[in-house]
Amino acid sequence: MSLCKDHGIVSQGKIEYRMTVEHKKRLDGIKTYKPGKPIEEVKRELGLDSVIKLASNENPLGPSPRAIKAMADAAQQANRYPDGGCFYLRQALSEQLSVPGDNFVFGNGSDEIIVLAIRAFLELTDEVIIADPTFLIYRIASMVEGAKVKLVPLKDNKYDLDAMAEAISPATKMIFIANPDNPTGSYVTAGELDAFIKKVPDNVIVFIDEAYYEFATGGDYPETLDLIEKKDSNVIIARTFSKAYSLAGLRVGYGIMRSDIAKALNTVREPFNVNSIAQAAAVAALEDTEYLKKSVNLTNSEKERYYRKFDEMGIQYVLSKTNFILVNIERDSAKVFDYLLRRGVIIREMSAWGLKGFIRVNIGLPEENDMFFEVFEEAIKEIK
Repeated sequence: MSLCKDHGIVSQGKIEYRMTVEHKKRLDGIKTYKPGKPIEEVKRELGLDSVIKLASNENPLGPSPRAIKAMADAAQQANRYPDGGCFYLRQALSEQLSVPGDNFVFGNGSDEIIVLAIRAFLELTDEVIIADPTFLIYRIASMVEGAKVKLVPLKDNKYDLDAMAEAISPATKMIFIANPDNPTGSYVTAGELDAFIKKVPDNVIVFIDEAYYEFATGGDYPETLDLIEKKDSNVIIARTFSKAYSLAGLRVGYGIMRSDIAKALNTVREPFNVNSIAQAAAVAALEDTEYLKKSVNLTNSEKERYYRKFDEMGIQYVLSKTNFILVNIERDSAKVFDYLLRRGVIIREMSAWGLKGFIRVNIGLPEENDMFFEVFEEAIKEIK
């Protein structure tokens, strides 16, 4: 073993590099987000020919035919940098939602809107309030910026907005609300949200993450765009094309907010963060309203099948306004996850969210759901 001039150590013919520059110490306490296993990886690892993935809240239908054609057309110009301002997508959304174009910020998925908001507004002394459990990126991105994260436990698998309002302190700068929530699938009603926002000081940003908006609309679900029209509204709304529009692989999302807040986010945004193929596909997906209806209707009808099946089996679950269901299997969820995985069914084991004994399964195609039911029943009988 010998020391190399580039600070590496030669070991058995390989160079193992030592860190010579210290990273931010606060990174040591952050648990990174671990995505669900890809289908091809599971096939390789377990030698399986057929695998279905119901782990990442993806849309099983695939993209709209219009979106696929738009991708192919846009690929012809992939040698050019994309439009940094997302002109055509901005115009299409502005017309559809009746929101001025300068109220939009576009991101590499709605995740990036979260990161941009945190980057633009949080200082080291600031505090963020989030539910526990909820979407993990709120906590991870806030901790990366060095903000203090205050956790407020869910109440009966729902956001406890009264407790979140009580948690606000002079240091609070941002509050995250996933509506509907991931991982529970529950939602905050229009009345609940309105009452909560009235309690929030003017210097606090309320970030409403509506990644599953298209599955949740109707009834007492809030129409939050009305909040943006108020000049003193410190509300940011985030939506995505990953779920109902089935463009998860392209990573395109958007935020809606006051124009001055949008200017702050655009200041810290990378200039070409949304690629040209994603932009073209998103515009085409917006135009294909029949596909969106088909997607939402399939999810809702198949979700009812899941409810009936779980009821027959005596399995507890949380009613969901999304395309997934949180399930309390009341047994070792890691063992159930492994059993299903080895049979070619990928679901989400929820220990990382602090939900031991829970799994999360997203709604697939009818034949995929049939396969899940079959293997899941076997797992529940096998694992006590």
